[in-house]
Amino acid sequence: MKTYYINNGGENAGPFTIEQLQLQLVLKETLVWSNGMDAWKSADTFPELQQLFYKKADESTEKKSAYIDDVATTNSATILGLKKSYFYLVVLLALVFGGIGILKYIQQSKQAILDERNKETQFGNAQVEIQQKEANQDRIQQEIEKRIQSQNNAKYRKDTITARIEEVKNLLVQNKQDLIYLKEEKQNAENFKLLRSEEGKQEQIDAAQIEIENKIRTVDALDNELNRLYLQLETIH
Repeated sequence: MKTYYINNGGENAGPFTIEQLQLQLVLKETLVWSNGMDAWKSADTFPELQQLFYKKADESTEKKSAYIDDVATTNSATILGLKKSYFYLVVLLALVFGGIGILKYIQQSKQAILDERNKETQFGNAQVEIQQKEANQDRIQQEIEKRIQSQNNAKYRKDTITARIEEVKNLLVQNKQDLIYLKEEKQNAENFKLLRSEEGKQEQIDAAQIEIENKIRTVDALDNELNRLYLQLETIH
């Protein structure tokens, strides 16, 4: 069965049979196209459609009015070719998904900022930890150097004191021997009588006594120094 498409200056409509076209608004100038045609032509060039133009005026007017009302109703009930309810639903979904996308982007941006700050904090903490380790190592090295220096100083003092102790001991031995010799000299001066006057004898005895007293003071000083050196040696670790 042959079908037709019509266009009254708006969107194309069809396909329609001739019976269905009787319910449509078809004017002589209405553009019509059918299978096999190269281009649209006006309706009055189709012989089989001539019957559509000879209907009663009131019927044509009624159909035109009904068509116009139907088109107006259809246009008022649609937006961009969609029913209003579908259009509003699409807009609502677009807003919802757009809002979700924006929130997700904001969250991702905040998370990226937090991650960057965490990396900076971790890097800063690592730097501080490295600096603390280096400072601790420096302190340990300084303590080691101080301990070595202290040990060296202690060894030096100990060696010095030990050497002085040996020197004082030798001096004590020598001075005690000298003291014994001086006492013997004094004793001999007291006992020897030949070729001396009493005055000369007394002078010799007094001189020997002075030397003995000086030697005793020397021995005492050496004893005190030796004791002091032993005490110093005990305090060195």
